Amino acid sequence: MEWTREARYRGLSSITNEEFESMTDKVHQSPWRQYFHVQPVSGLLNDPNGFIYFKGQYHLFYQWYPLGPVHGLKYWYHVVSDDLIHFENKGPVVYPDTTYDSHGAYSGSSIQIEDQLYLFYTGNHRTKDWERLPYQMVATLNDAFQVKDKKPLIEGSPQGYTDHFRDPKVWQENGSYYFVIGAQTTAQTGRALIYQGDTTFKFHLLGEIQTGLSDFGYMWECPDLFKLGNKDVLIFCPQGLEADGVKYRNIYQSGYIIGDFDLKTLEMKHDGFVELDHGFDFYAPQTTISKEGERVLIGWMGLPDINYPTDVYNWAHCLTLPRVLKVKENTLIQTVHPDVEKLRVRSNETKMDITDDNTVLDLIQPDRSELNISIVENEADVLSIVFSNQVEEAVKITYDKNTGVFELDRSQSGELPNNQDNQKRSVQLFDALKSLRIFIDTSSIEIFINEGTHVMTSRLFPVEPYQYCQLSSESGTVKMETKQYELKRG
Repeated sequence: MEWTREARYRGLSSITNEEFESMTDKVHQSPWRQYFHVQPVSGLLNDPNGFIYFKGQYHLFYQWYPLGPVHGLKYWYHVVSDDLIHFENKGPVVYPDTTYDSHGAYSGSSIQIEDQLYLFYTGNHRTKDWERLPYQMVATLNDAFQVKDKKPLIEGSPQGYTDHFRDPKVWQENGSYYFVIGAQTTAQTGRALIYQGDTTFKFHLLGEIQTGLSDFGYMWECPDLFKLGNKDVLIFCPQGLEADGVKYRNIYQSGYIIGDFDLKTLEMKHDGFVELDHGFDFYAPQTTISKEGERVLIGWMGLPDINYPTDVYNWAHCLTLPRVLKVKENTLIQTVHPDVEKLRVRSNETKMDITDDNTVLDLIQPDRSELNISIVENEADVLSIVFSNQVEEAVKITYDKNTGVFELDRSQSGELPNNQDNQKRSVQLFDALKSLRIFIDTSSIEIFINEGTHVMTSRLFPVEPYQYCQLSSESGTVKMETKQYELKRG
């Protein structure tokens, strides 16, 4: 199908129930459906939105175009969970059904006020001449989690900024409401702005967050500002960064600055920008406070402007596993939320001395497993970990002790997305490699390095699941302990 503008902006009402069922049947024929990641029932999933713990459950919404694996007329799709791993599909909640969001209900967030849940998002409206007019919207949900009312809060963008003005992240502080929003100046530079509002949701612009990053990409998407411990963290997604060695290799980036933010002056004193994830497929993360009071992040396991092998089955993308955030030495540490351990059903343990001869470890469950590796002693120059199958597809992990570079190579992993810069990603580790926690689902891998100091997230599309883990070293022996778990469906 040719995805013309007209095709992309058809809504659910344009097809019959039988046509939608036919679309979902095709989705289920895909060999790459995930077991324990949130994924769309059809079409395209992208940014996680409205993430919140509310009345004893986690509520998560995501951008959804139901009719195909392309960016088109966006809805908000709703999933709920008693924990952070077993999500139930509830269906679309925010529809693009007003003048203000006629061409898509774009990203945003949620807030609880007393017993009421409110959704803040960007409504995308196009004129007859296809000029974009953004509206910042608020939707009020009823007890059945359906929209009972929605209205525009802000029309257009402030003077000095373009129509790229979106993704409000809202919070309450000192009796006022605030949101941070991504923007682009008329000089084509990315910024994050702060708005303040009262109990009637009348908002006014306070100004730009003063970061000192005066020329750092042409647009900042999906900002998220919060305090963690005694530090302030601003997560955002700058578009248009040039690659710099092993950094900024993806089409768009996600990362953070950390330091001290003054709400009165809007000045943020901070260290440099740090990427959140060093793999191929990670973007537009959003955080919330868990029921335990921890800051938890979920990201989009995908990127814009890339075609994925699942497209032919009429679906694309999923969300990451939930990650608990902590600050250590001005660095965000990301560890897998403990709820993920509820997926474990059986395990085995081994102790191994890895040499230049391949040591083969059979995966406990090829298409859904967790592998934890502890490095007891490393006398080798290079450690290699290769996940492979019987048709010689393989994804390769290497660690060079002398340079401290950790690399993920998926060039031979199976079918590949297009429009991505080569098929290797690397990160310079802060310390020597001590531990790995690796999650493999049918079509993804998430690697947590050294207790979450670095993370690499990537989609993989093998013809058949990886069955083996081959371990080898160069110029020395690596002593390690491994523990595997089979993971059940989320």
